[in-house]
Amino acid sequence: MSVQERKERERVSRERLIVATARELAEQQGWDAVTTRRLAERIEYSQPVLYSHFRGKREIIGAVALEGATEMAAALRAATSAADGPRTRVTALARAYLDFAERNPAVYDAMFQLDGGLAFANEDTPEPLKDGFAALLETLGEVAGEGVHPGLFTEVFWAALHGLATLTRAGRLPPGDAEQRVELLVDRLAMV
Repeated sequence: MSVQERKERERVSRERLIVATARELAEQQGWDAVTTRRLAERIEYSQPVLYSHFRGKREIIGAVALEGATEMAAALRAATSAADGPRTRVTALARAYLDFAERNPAVYDAMFQLDGGLAFANEDTPEPLKDGFAALLETLGEVAGEGVHPGLFTEVFWAALHGLATLTRAGRLPPGDAEQRVELLVDRLAMV
């Protein structure tokens, strides 16, 4: 292995460590606790080393969001691939989405609440975000209904899921009715 290859491998490893540490700190204490100083202390590198990878917290949030989008897409596909029939797939998709948001609140915030400097819904959208949407579209597109654009239907269904996820987490919805909300969403919006 050349010196250049070793240095590149070390750089990638440091970058992964920064992202993992930021994610861990955010999940434990919230995104306000994630500062370059704290990250540098936790990973035992200087702040200039951290800045050699990311220009600041915004880019770190973006990196966490991209990682989260990849994980969410995998979770959605795993849930829907095990389901048989459109209704079961849509229900599995909704449950998997809400479960991901509940289990990964800081990552979910990085993906959809915080400014990570990422473009959504345009040509510059990074591939992991496009793939996250594609994971929704693969299942929801088949139940969009006649004359309804599958992408538009997916956006509306996603917005409903996002609303449920954020309102539930904020304590604005009674926790005991989560399953009924999923069933109502699938029955009335997806009509399957």
